[in-house]
Amino acid sequence: MKARRQSVILQTLEREAVRSQEQLRRRLRAAGFDVTQATLSRDIRELGLVKGGPEGAYRSPAQTTVASVAQSTALQRALVEYQPRMARVQQLIVLNTGLGQAQALCVALDQAHLAEVVGTVAGEDTILVIAPDARRAKALVRRLESLAAQRKAS
Repeated sequence: MKARRQSVILQTLEREAVRSQEQLRRRLRAAGFDVTQATLSRDIRELGLVKGGPEGAYRSPAQTTVASVAQSTALQRALVEYQPRMARVQQLIVLNTGLGQAQALCVALDQAHLAEVVGTVAGEDTILVIAPDARRAKALVRRLESLAAQRKAS
């Protein structure tokens, strides 16, 4: 019963964007499974489901990995194409690009959903990236430099 229910959960998430446990519980009820919120929470935890992406919907780890690989590749391409200069001051990182390139690079950065990024602000040729603290800002600079270097090498 549990394996079948969890299979239906995964199939449901593949077909549609499910943004809440209540919405998922209703889909399960329609499929013949009347579950409690506690059981559903346990299933979500056991399946390793995460909420995220532009829709704010639940995703399986496999869906998240595919999306994050595509977003990382897009960020790599943007870093190579726009070749930003980076400067870090505490938890703030300033990326300087060519005129008119900051917005496109900022979109790629935002869509990558990097854990080290709290937020971004972009102008015409400058992006301000805010990290939670100086240590993670330093790690982010290293990560961005590494992504750009990997893309250039391939």
